[in-house]
Parts: sequence; structure tokens; C-alpha cells
Amino acid sequence: MVFRGTITAAEDFDAAVDAEALYNAMKGFGSDKEAILDLVTSRSNAQRQEVIAAYKSSYGKDLIDDLKYELTGNFERLIVSLMRNPAQHDAKEIHDALKGAGTNERCLIEVLASRNNQQIHAMVEAYKDAYDRDMEEDIVRESSGHFKKMLVVLLQGTRDPSGVVDADLVEEDARDLFAAGEEKWGTDESKFIMILGNRSVTHLKMVFDEYDKIAEKCIEDSIKSELSGDFERVMLAVVQGIRCVPMFFAKRLYKSMKGLGTADNTLIRIMICRSEIDMLDIRECFRLQYEKSLYNMIKEDTSGDYKRTLLQLCGGDDDLAGEFFPEAAQIAYKMWEISSMTKIQLRPTIWPAADFDPAADAQALRKAMKGFGTDEDAIIDIVACRSNAQRQAIRHTFKSLLGRDLMKDFKSELSKNLERLIIALMLTPAEFDAKMMRKAIEGAGTDEHALIEILVSRSNEEIQAMSAAYQSGYKKSLEGDIQSDTSGHFCRILVSLVQGAREEDPADVERADTDAQELAEACNAESDDMEMKFMSILCTRSFPHLRRVFQEFVRFTNKDIEQIIKKEMGGDVKNAFYAIVRSVKNQPSYFADRLYKAMKGLGTDDRALIRIMVSRSEVDLFNIRKEFKETHDESLHDFIKGDTSGDYRKTLHLLCGGED
Repeated sequence: MVFRGTITAAEDFDAAVDAEALYNAMKGFGSDKEAILDLVTSRSNAQRQEVIAAYKSSYGKDLIDDLKYELTGNFERLIVSLMRNPAQHDAKEIHDALKGAGTNERCLIEVLASRNNQQIHAMVEAYKDAYDRDMEEDIVRESSGHFKKMLVVLLQGTRDPSGVVDADLVEEDARDLFAAGEEKWGTDESKFIMILGNRSVTHLKMVFDEYDKIAEKCIEDSIKSELSGDFERVMLAVVQGIRCVPMFFAKRLYKSMKGLGTADNTLIRIMICRSEIDMLDIRECFRLQYEKSLYNMIKEDTSGDYKRTLLQLCGGDDDLAGEFFPEAAQIAYKMWEISSMTKIQLRPTIWPAADFDPAADAQALRKAMKGFGTDEDAIIDIVACRSNAQRQAIRHTFKSLLGRDLMKDFKSELSKNLERLIIALMLTPAEFDAKMMRKAIEGAGTDEHALIEILVSRSNEEIQAMSAAYQSGYKKSLEGDIQSDTSGHFCRILVSLVQGAREEDPADVERADTDAQELAEACNAESDDMEMKFMSILCTRSFPHLRRVFQEFVRFTNKDIEQIIKKEMGGDVKNAFYAIVRSVKNQPSYFADRLYKAMKGLGTDDRALIRIMVSRSEVDLFNIRKEFKETHDESLHDFIKGDTSGDYRKTLHLLCGGED
């Protein structure tokens, strides 16, 4: 195994000299924290264990106890954790995850899904030594169901270590997994547990590739659609760890630092346990996935000696290099390959209501708005629980039966965000998109992100219907208004997209090769020429074809198309091309990111929140929910709950369709 850690054994190491240096750093009044962190982070773990022994021998004191006494806060936790051997550290993390009122399931998942047989056996033994308890018994007591069963399987440390692959068994396992999930009503969880918990890493990588072909979707998407809760999370962690361990940890590190507050336990645990193994690879994956270096994210999210120690473990700032790593490019190539093979099964959250009676609904709505006061609950329960086609039938029936305009009645009786949301639901998709485009264009400022989001994510048919609705509703040309309100290459990109003329053919391998070469050559051209070439391909080719183009682009350049766009372009042009690439790769993930940005931080972008929840509720909002949960470790339902209130929140929750 090739180790690509950032911490290596120090040369000319002398444990007694180090023990004396640490003793001097802690004696007297105050501590020399800089001396402590510089010494501890420049030694391997094996050398640190020798220092602990030398310290005890020379001074008759426990080094870890002295460090705990002299240091405080996260800095103390980090330094003390570095002084434990890996098995002791893992054992303590598991113990801490299990003790107290609640269980830290995410910690259990991360540790057990990412350790090899030898590490698990050593951890179990260290747990017994430290706490005089059986780890398996403690885990069984604190978990339940299929989640518990999978943890127990992982805890045995019996994954096939051979690396020998039987091609027939690969195909059999792939078909068994498909039959246990996608092919049947309900899921045979035991089959997933048996195969994913015991087969070798090499074997499972081939099983996943074969599964992609059989199911026409990646196994991650099947797990998201077939499983739920902690069991879903642990199975996804196993798959992600099999696919690419550094990428798995890069995602965990990102989640530990994004948003308000830092999950310091997770940050400390990963930075320590991977610092001598694959931190260089994790850094590369982090930069590939999030377009910023791990170093800079740590720098922005932590402070003081704690930050300095973490940065030492990180080992360097990849953004300064400005180059893309071959290992990261290989991962990117594989990601695009999976994307090009996968056919995502889109799942809505809103379905047509059974036993639908538009006249009864029209009467109920009139009753809810008649007289003094308004029955908002009755309105919400009807409007948010019907398909758009059913809502249009209610609109027409309300007019013909009662001689009243339902939309005007809603505007009269409702207010603020609830009114906006209910009206949005009552418009046809084309009318709603046209209205959102108008809102994005009119007034003093332009909402470029809304223009991009709508035009990038709609089909040709949807764009043409939207343009017709815009002309009908506002007596103006949508293309003309876009040209009046935007300029330069950004304007050209939007005008190209608003034609609704994107090709709809499957990928053409030979043409994709040519397109990828042209994009690669354009990267060396002048900025204007580069952007025009990108526009000619990204705005016109079909999404399946572009997935293949972006895959081959990695092969030609050893770089990922997302990184090029981020590095070489700027402003709205960059945002437009980046949105296209994200939408091509995984549209539900793109929308999950847009929803997160609409709600994170202080204040809510209610227009964006309403636009996405309404427009995707009958298309792929279930998929978006799953992507949201995986990326942000919090359900969309809970995010909405924390960011909205009252009847507005209730309506959004009905559209959301459930809590993951």
C-alpha cells in the first residue's frame, strides 16, 4: 500500500530529547503551546508512543495527563487525541458516540465503514482494555433494526481480504442486489447487508460497475430510493468508502465545517486518523469536489493554536499550486463515467389525488374563504395535495360553478409568502415559469441566478411553453426582455438557451471525443474565444451527450470541466456554465444545492424556495430531498422547519412530502 500522508516519521528522532522538550514546555507558569504543537505534529504516531514511554520513565508522570492539565478546549482535545495510538483513538471515539443520552450514529457509521479488518480488531481489543466492556454488546444495546445488523457485521472485521475476483460471482452479486431492491416491491435488506458487509473491496468495486449496467443507475441512487434513515446512511458510507475512501473523508470533512458552527469531533477525528495514510488524496478530492482547498476551509472555520495544529496536519494549501492532480482527475473521470451510465429514476412528492372531484374542491375552497375570516388549513389541504392538472380543473370549475375568479379570491384572502406560494401552485407550469422570469428581469436589479436556474433545467418543450406564456401574459418577447436586461457573453448564453432547441439525442461517442478535444483546445485560447466555444457546445448538446463529453475532457486534459470553469471564467458566465455542468452531472443535486443556498444563513430567499419547491414537486423533489440529506446531513424537511413558520411552512412541508 502506498501511503500518501502529510505526517511522516521524523529523522534523527530521540524520544528522551522530545520528552524533555515537552516537560520544559509545560513546567512553570503557563505553557509553550507553540513548542508542544510543533513537536507533536512533526512526529509519527509510533514516535509519539515512544515519547509517552520516555516521559514516564524520565519524570514518573503521565504525559497525556499533563497535556490535559496544561491545555484547554479543542486544542487540548486535538493534541491529546494525537498522543493516543490509532486503536485507542478509535475505541474512545466509539465509546463517546455511545455514551450519554443520545447516540452519535454518524460517528459509528464513519468509523466502522472505513476501517479495515486489522484496524477493527485492534479497536475492539482497545475498547475492552480501556472500558472493560464489549463493544459489540454496547452497539447492540444502542442501535436497532437493520442498522444494528449492519454495524454488527462490520464490527466482525471479516471482510474478504483476498482481492481475488470471481467474474461469475460479481455478476451474481450485482443481480442479487438488483433483485433485492429495484426489481421487487419492498427491499430485501439482508441481501444488501450480506454482500456489502463481507465481500472484498476489489470485488465490490466490480459489483458496483456491473450493477450500474444492469440497473441503468448507480447503486448509490438505488440505496437512496430503497432504504432510509441510519440504515441508508451506513450503506451509502460503505459504498462510498469502497468507491473512493479519500472522497468519502473529503465529504465528511466538508460537512463538519460548512454552515454555522463546526463539528469539531468529526474534524479532529478525520484529520488525525488520515494524517499518516491518505491526507494528500483527501486534499485533492476535497478541492475537486468543492472548488476550494481543505487548508483554506480549515483556516476560515477555526482559530488560534487549534487552527495551527490542524493546518500542520493538513500539510499545505492546494489552491496556491493552481494545478490539478492526476489522482483527482482519475476520480473525476470515474464520476463522469458513472454519471453517463446512470439513468436517474425521477420521483415526485406530489401525485394526482384519488377520487378527485373538482366541483367538491371548488365548493370547499369557496366555503373556506366566505364570510369573516379564512380557513387557511382547508385551502392548504386541497391546493397542496392535488396535481397541477387537478388544480387547473378546480380553477375552471370554480369560475363556471361560482362565477368567481379563484386566483383573485386567493389574493384577497391570503397574504405574504402563503399567498405567493398558493398562487404559484395554482398557475400552470408555463405560466409560473414565465412569471418567475418576469420577476427576475423587472425592476432595478436582475436576478441572474433565477434566469440561469430556470433556463438550464427546463426541457425544450417547457422553455417553448414558457416563452409562449410570457408573450401571452406580458405582451412582450421573453428573448427581447433578456437582451434588454443582460449583456455580453452572458446575454448570448441565455438567448441560446431560451430558443429551447437543445439536441435531444443520446451520446455520440465519436462526436463526444471531438467536442471534448475542442473544449480542451479552447482552454488555451483567448477568453472571448474560449467562452464562445464553450457556449456552442454546452448550450446545444443533449445532456447524455455532454456527460460523455465531460468524461473525455478529463482524459484529454487531466482536469475536470468544473474546475476549468471556476478557474478560467468569472461572473455570470461562470455561473451559467457551472449550472449547466452541475445539472448535467446530477440535476437533483443541483437543485438541492440551490435550496440550501436559499435557506442558509440569515434570511431566506423565499422566491427561490417557492420556485424550486413548486416547480420540482411533480418532477423530482423526492430525489432532491435525498441529495439534500446526503450533502448537508440534515433533511430538507427540518431545514424548512427551521427557516419558515406558520401556514407557509405547513404548505412547504406538504410539498416536501416527508422527512428523511
